[in-house]
Amino acid sequence: MKFLAAQITYLLQDRTARRNIGFLLKFVLLLVGVIALYSVLFHFIMEQEGQAHSWITGVYWTLTVMSTLGFGDITFSGDLGRVFSIVVLMSGIIFLLVMLPFTFIQFFYAPWLEAQNKALAPRELPPGTHGHVIIIGPDSTALNLAQRLRQYGHEHVLLCPDAQTALALHDQGYSVAVGDHDDSQTYRKLRVEGAAMVVALDSDVRNTSITFTVREACAAVPIVAKADQEESVDILTLAGSTHVFQFTRMLGQTLARRTLGANMRSGIIGRFDELMVAETPVMRSNLVGRTLRQCGLREAVGVNVVGVWERGRFTLPDPDLPLTGAMVLVLAGTLGQIETFDSFAGVTSTKDGPVVILGGGRVGQAAAEQLHRLGLAYRVVEKKPRQTGDGEHLVAGNAADLDVLERAGIREAPSVFITTHDDDMNTYLTIYCRRLRPDIQIISRATLDRNIGILHSAGADLVISHASLVANTVVNLLSPGKVLMLTEGLNIFRMPLPPQLEGTTLMGSDIRAATGCSVVAVGSAQGLEINPDPARVLAAGDELILIGTSASERRFLDRFPQAAG
Repeated sequence: MKFLAAQITYLLQDRTARRNIGFLLKFVLLLVGVIALYSVLFHFIMEQEGQAHSWITGVYWTLTVMSTLGFGDITFSGDLGRVFSIVVLMSGIIFLLVMLPFTFIQFFYAPWLEAQNKALAPRELPPGTHGHVIIIGPDSTALNLAQRLRQYGHEHVLLCPDAQTALALHDQGYSVAVGDHDDSQTYRKLRVEGAAMVVALDSDVRNTSITFTVREACAAVPIVAKADQEESVDILTLAGSTHVFQFTRMLGQTLARRTLGANMRSGIIGRFDELMVAETPVMRSNLVGRTLRQCGLREAVGVNVVGVWERGRFTLPDPDLPLTGAMVLVLAGTLGQIETFDSFAGVTSTKDGPVVILGGGRVGQAAAEQLHRLGLAYRVVEKKPRQTGDGEHLVAGNAADLDVLERAGIREAPSVFITTHDDDMNTYLTIYCRRLRPDIQIISRATLDRNIGILHSAGADLVISHASLVANTVVNLLSPGKVLMLTEGLNIFRMPLPPQLEGTTLMGSDIRAATGCSVVAVGSAQGLEINPDPARVLAAGDELILIGTSASERRFLDRFPQAAG
């Protein structure tokens, strides 16, 4: 009923719609007049033929003839009446079968359909809308960000350039609006003055235009902009962006920090006050073949293993599960504890060759720069050598060619990075490299989140998603100090101690078994206690720092709804 009322209100308020309704009403009045005229003439001609009928019968005859139904129960016997019947029949074809449908569609149905589409893909948000995120971007990265924002309860709207695109996204369940990115009135209609953030994920030139236009509409709203080129960072900042991120560069650096080259092991993936969260591959370490209980990591170095990744599947640590080279441990502890763990785990049979990077685009170049800063040797395989200027580290050729890979050092490399922007190609190269080197560490880039599992199944040890990197960055800016998104679906979040857990120990709280979340720190008046003793008694006023997947976080909130408040 509310939707119908909104459509009627639009039809009554819109000037074009009111004019169209006026045309339709005039046509209906003309049609009624014609029917009335024919009904009167029917009586006169029938009287001449000696027949008498009621006025209702005259209207009935007129409508049956004009609509071409012609039941034949009432007919004229003379030529005048038959000529009149022909005139009524022909005019009925024109008025009822041709003009009426066309007039109805043109002046009523089409405007109504347009009003319906505008209601589904509006150009304006309701007055008073606030706390929402405005996303401008044409690709899957923007859609993934919208999904993450919806998952974490952040109101948002995707700005689309046309109604067709907006309606297609609306049918997929996205919140959309239609407008021009370079019109300040668009952002005023989207209530930018009350928005929590504007996120520009288009090209560098268009992002500059978006930023400058948003600043015309509102000087205070935070703007997050994506930059592909180095020189665009300063330009976007001058245009008014609050935060400018080179996400492709960040992705390449993240890939490089996960390499096993030169005895590197743990990579810090998140910081929460003094708490560090790191990922460390089990591959080529002293941990292979041992269980967590046998390793005694907590007693030896103080770190806590809070999760295990294995081919893209995150599970809680089982103390008696044998560790394999395909596993990646998620560690929580202080920076000193993480460094001590690296020495404790050690490295066995490390290859001495250079790290091989397949793809010399922005991600590949950023990974190469990061490896250079770390003092690691590397080779970049690139089909189009002009994209990469450093000839010393460049191997020109197709990454699917065995001779090219061997010239790049695939037989001796400790790790291979697969960095193309085509997920199908990345899957192909992952299978190929795993077949060539079963023992090599394969770190792959994924453009779309849905391909993460496929790349893991193909043999990748670690997969870093560009879309998730963007979403994590934005969500972390929206929820500083509350939620920290680490990697594909793994989060650290802060929750007040639920009242029903007061007076219990960490071990007795049953949080891990019931929700899948691990308590990695407890905050109190005395400060933050990292990796607290399982026998620690929880007291009123304590704050829990937990780590878990998005599903685990939802289970925690379902079990302890008081913590959400």
